Amino acid sequence: MTQLLLLGIAAAVIWKLYQWSRAPHDAPLRSVTLCLLSAALSYPVAMPGGASGVDTVAGYGTAKLIQNLLLLATVYFLMCFYLYSADEKAGRLRARREAVVVALVAMSIAVAAESVPNEVFAGSFSTADMTIPQIAFFYGAAGLYLMYALGVAGRWTRRYARMSRRPHATGLWMAAVGLTTMAVACAVRAVIVAIRWSGGTVPQPLMAGVAFLLVVSILLFVAGVTYAGARARLTSLKLWLRHRRDHRRLTPLWQLLSEAYPENVLRPASSARRDRWRARGVHRRYHRRIVECRDGLVDISPYLVNQADDTKVLALEPAELAVRLRQAVSTIGKGALAPRQAVPLAMPQGDDREADVRQLIAVSDALQFSEQPLKIEETRC
Repeated sequence: MTQLLLLGIAAAVIWKLYQWSRAPHDAPLRSVTLCLLSAALSYPVAMPGGASGVDTVAGYGTAKLIQNLLLLATVYFLMCFYLYSADEKAGRLRARREAVVVALVAMSIAVAAESVPNEVFAGSFSTADMTIPQIAFFYGAAGLYLMYALGVAGRWTRRYARMSRRPHATGLWMAAVGLTTMAVACAVRAVIVAIRWSGGTVPQPLMAGVAFLLVVSILLFVAGVTYAGARARLTSLKLWLRHRRDHRRLTPLWQLLSEAYPENVLRPASSARRDRWRARGVHRRYHRRIVECRDGLVDISPYLVNQADDTKVLALEPAELAVRLRQAVSTIGKGALAPRQAVPLAMPQGDDREADVRQLIAVSDALQFSEQPLKIEETRC
């Protein structure tokens, strides 16, 4: 699971780096890319194996210091994304001021970490000795800046959520709640640091609850950021599946008409096998099949018209139309000429494309069902 998560983060970073290379002057994109890159770099350092490896090489506490510095950079670049998105010119000035603040915080916690023996950082937040002023300052200063940056980002996210429509508004509200909850959790951790620094004790369940709240808020933020994109991908997947299914269901009608009029079969845009599974290829073949079926129905319609008026053939049910289509194909195979002018067949009741496709599928299904008894009889013979 951890390896899959790392692969997902690495893929997101590579994709954003590629987009940034194509638009190097896009400030919001640059901020998002650096935010993801900082978060991706902090994750392996926070893992037990990565932290122990770094501490073994550079001394205890180095991994924790690097992790916190990368977290400060993550929330700073997240804040820059909102600054540049609102007003790039004014955001550039605000981003420079915020860079000074985060640089001061980073240098101060680095000095605090270097001013104590390395063994002091051997524990975690819940086991660290907060009575040591440098340790309390290390966790407190980092937590307060995280609270500030996450709170500001959450406030701007709520503002964008009010101005947006669904599904983007839903995702933004989820991200805003996640950011605000993270800011609250950081504030609670700062209070815990103050209590432990003054010599007090904090119940272990409370610290475990705050850690759990952080995990939940991070997951909620990630879900909110990816909600709109995931929903769009799900909608695209549903459309892809429906077009593949409808393309397959139109096969009986298409085969019958293409045998009678092979010249109506359009030339495929690509012969690559992988195009059969690509979304663009599936949609292209789906729409091409609809056009080919409609062209075939127009060409074969004169053979379905009797000496009576044309209103009967216009109102034919799909099953009856399927029978007449087979008879017409047999007539065409015998070299008969079209007796009358073309008339519209299998016309939908609505004016939209979906109604047209449903009508064609109904005729195609009727053709398929009428084939099955014939195949059974042939098998018995």
